[in-house]
Order: sequence, then structure tokens, then C-alpha cells
Amino acid sequence: MFVRQNHAREVARLLDEFPVVAIVGARQTGKTTLAQAIGDSFGGAVHRFDLEDQRDDARLAAPMLALEPLDGLVILDEVQRRPDLFPVLRVLADRAGTRVRYLILGSAAPELIQGSGESLAGRVAFHELPGLDLAETGAEQIDTLWRRGGLPRSLLAANETASLRWRREYIRAYLERDIPALGFRLAPATLRRFWNMLAHYSGQLWNGAELARAFGVSEPTVRHYLDILAATCMVRVLPPWHENVGKRQVKAPKIYLADSGLLHALLDIGQTQEALLGHPRVGASWEGYALHQIVRSLNADWRDCHHWRLHTGAELDLLVTRGGRRLGFEIKRTDAPRVTPSMRSALDVLRLEKLYVVHAGKDIWPMAERIVAVPLAGLFDHLRDERD
Repeated sequence: MFVRQNHAREVARLLDEFPVVAIVGARQTGKTTLAQAIGDSFGGAVHRFDLEDQRDDARLAAPMLALEPLDGLVILDEVQRRPDLFPVLRVLADRAGTRVRYLILGSAAPELIQGSGESLAGRVAFHELPGLDLAETGAEQIDTLWRRGGLPRSLLAANETASLRWRREYIRAYLERDIPALGFRLAPATLRRFWNMLAHYSGQLWNGAELARAFGVSEPTVRHYLDILAATCMVRVLPPWHENVGKRQVKAPKIYLADSGLLHALLDIGQTQEALLGHPRVGASWEGYALHQIVRSLNADWRDCHHWRLHTGAELDLLVTRGGRRLGFEIKRTDAPRVTPSMRSALDVLRLEKLYVVHAGKDIWPMAERIVAVPLAGLFDHLRDERD
């Protein structure tokens, strides 16, 4: 069992502060394992319900009668299957003097769970559990993590063939089982075609009109498909940063597949590192992979993350705002990046405190005033001072 200690400590801290804590994220990121570890170390009674288990679901046929007598920690797995539980949890969380804590797990983004559980506003804290990152695997696994992705069963598979087979089955199960279970009425083949198409656009600006023409549907329809993939943590939509800077700024978001391993499976890239490096989309794959590692290394909230681009061509891959500070990140698939006019423009126009150029090499060095080259492999150590 791979226990993710940093996440366990953060969830335990939230349980001290909130009556309800939701661990959310894509399937198979380890939410159930994490909840089990938290339950095993909890100093009191622990009650577990798996809502995919018909027996546990039957135990909650009358949820108030089932949950009200319980004390200690109550764990509800796959809670998105039972939206009727949210009003019950609100009543139970509001009981005077209660010390009962509710840990709910959901295979969806916070926005989807929150939309179902508006009655828990002010009573619930969300913790998003992503795939494994370089801080957890070690920098020596940088290529394997990139190639296989961060879903634990894919990353820890016995060999490349087993990893790819698992990812393909994951995609099939997601389309055929998970999407209908979440209430989305969409043919699996249709969403599969769109997901495949989006894989080729990963790392690019969202162009709904172009995708709608290519897919043969309306622009609102492809946006709906995108929203489904984003709500289920398969796709990350990076919004644009725009302010009054006296220049024309691009206002379209950028789209990234959230897991590089699933991206490679959808693109049908071979199982070797050589096949990945020789693929036409290798640059976009590396950019998305690095971007997710940067956000995790900063322990940043995705709501504070943006991309920036001018119509003249100047751009910045990632802008992170926190506490009035602005940090910029430019991602390069090279071990010898150089300062570009675009970097200097971003530094000045956005008034960046510092601009990090994240590269594929091993060294760190100052490139110019307020511009530093840092290797992706050592990112978690080099950004230690920037972390919350």
C-alpha cells in the first residue's frame, strides 16, 4: 500500500478544522487508500461505507437513521453516487457540540461535488488528490513518471506493456461505467472520439469553433464535452490572465490532459522513451507534464494559476499569483534554455517577482536579473522557499 504522507497530513489538519472534508480527484489516484491510512491512525471509532458496494448502499437506505448514532470518523466513499446524503450531512455537522468528522471521497472535481452539495457550504473543506508527483517518486523516476503518468497502478506496473494495458482499460471503464454513473448521458464512443481529438490539442489554446467543425457538432456541444472531462479530472483548463496593460491579450484558455500517461495512451505512443521522444506531440506532452509538477511543487491552488499571451506573440506558460506576489514559469524541452524577448516582455508587463525557466537538464543557474533556470528533476527542492 503506497501511503501518501503529505496528503494524509493535510487531510488530518483539515479534519481538525472542518466537520466535513472531501477528498476529490480522478479514479484510481489513491483516495480510498489514503482514507484507509487516515482511518487507521484516527484516535477513535471509524465507520466506513463504500457506496459502490450494494450492501453499504443498502445500509444507508435511511441515511439519517444510519448515520446519526455514529461517532468518531465516518468515511463515505464514492459519495457522488448519493447526492441525497449532502442535506443529511449538513444536519449532522450542525449538531451542537458534535465531534464527529465526515470524510467523503468523490471521483470528480471539487466543482462537481460542490454543485451537488451546496447545503454543505461553510462546513466542508476540499482536498484534491492528484496522481503521484516527483516529490513522491523521486527525481530518478522523472522519465518513467512522464511516460506512464502518475496514476499509481500505471506507474507501479511490472513493465511497460502492463502499464499501457492498464491505462487502456482505465479509459474504457471511465467511458463505459464512470460517465453514466455520474449522470452524464453521452455515448461512450462519442466522448472517446472527442477525448482522442483533444489529446492532439493538449497544450494549445481552446478553439471551440475549430473543434466543433472538426467534430461535426455545435460549439456549445464541444464545450459541454470539455466540461465533462474537466469535471471528472481528465482535463485541466488553464484560464488566461488578463488585466489593463495597454496591450491586446488572448482571452482563450489553454487545455491540458491531466495525466501524461493517459495522454500517451490516447495518442497511441509506443511504450519506449525513444518512441515518446520521437513523437510529434512530445513538446506538448512535456509542457503539460512539467506544468502539473510545478503547481504541485508550489502546493498552489489551481484557481491562482493562469497562462498569459499577447496577440503580438509574447507569452508565459504559467503565472502563479499568491499573496500579492507573481511568479512566472516558462517550460522548455531542452537542457540549455536561453533568455528570449518573450520572457523579458512577460517579466516587465506582468511585473513578475521572478521568472523560472523550467528545463530538462540537471543544473540551476541565473539567466538574467530575476530570471533563473531550474531543472524539472530538482524542482521540489529549488522551489522550497516559494511554497506555502
